[in-house]
Amino acid sequence: MDFNPEGLMAVIIDGKAISREIRSELKRDALRLKAEKGIVPGLAVILVGENPASRIYVGGKEKACQEAGFLSRVFRLPAETAERDILKRIHNLNDDRKIHGILVQLPLPGHIRPDAVIEAIDPQKDVDGFHPYNVGHLFSGNPLHRACTPSGIIALLDRYGIVMEGKEAVIVGRSNIVGKPLALMLLARHATITICHTRTNNLPEVTRRAEILVAAAGKAEMIRADMVREGAVVIDVGVNRRTDGGLVGDVAFSEVSRKASHITPVPGGVGPMTIAMLLKNTLQATEYMDRPL
Repeated sequence: MDFNPEGLMAVIIDGKAISREIRSELKRDALRLKAEKGIVPGLAVILVGENPASRIYVGGKEKACQEAGFLSRVFRLPAETAERDILKRIHNLNDDRKIHGILVQLPLPGHIRPDAVIEAIDPQKDVDGFHPYNVGHLFSGNPLHRACTPSGIIALLDRYGIVMEGKEAVIVGRSNIVGKPLALMLLARHATITICHTRTNNLPEVTRRAEILVAAAGKAEMIRADMVREGAVVIDVGVNRRTDGGLVGDVAFSEVSRKASHITPVPGGVGPMTIAMLLKNTLQATEYMDRPL
């Protein structure tokens, strides 16, 4: 899996394959948990409105739960549902002993405050890892649940034997969902971190320093070959729709793949790992049910 100096294509990091491996492991663990303790991991998902992408994501999560032997409950609510009704449903799920994880699919309709909804979830059941309790503990180095997408990136690096310790890692994107939590996770693995954003001066100069480069800005093919260090590991988090309906990432794959040592494709790279990490968090949450915070 080392970089080939003769200019051969980079090793393609296969998120689909790694996701299948992890989900198979989780299924075995869930079956063992049921046999030994009579517990079935339960995930509740709340979907408000008819956002097409959200409906697809929720359907994928529901299918993944069923395949892993988890209990899955999906609450599909109309877009005009009042915030108080969503908060009431969350409080009921907090008290439901059969539900170990709660996820509210984002984005929410404009009249609903995302922060209020996220903060209503019991931190032990916050399997998205977005609750301030979990974010704070990630910052302090003792997380309960980690955000799923960045956690999936760490898992990919681990499973491909990519050492993070001592490496210079550059993240393009500072979102609360990917960029910021990923920086903390990489820091915990002893990497040296730089976060770039729209006000970063001389972005190519910064990205060329990266031994591990993560593109999570949401701008189609913004990372070109001249922005990448020879032999870098390139992780593409972006998912952008082309005019012809196809998907591309934030990285110009065809040119960067001839310069990188490892690279994730879009689709099939980071994306499948998010659901795998969601299931992992849900299984982990079953262990916390009787442990007060």
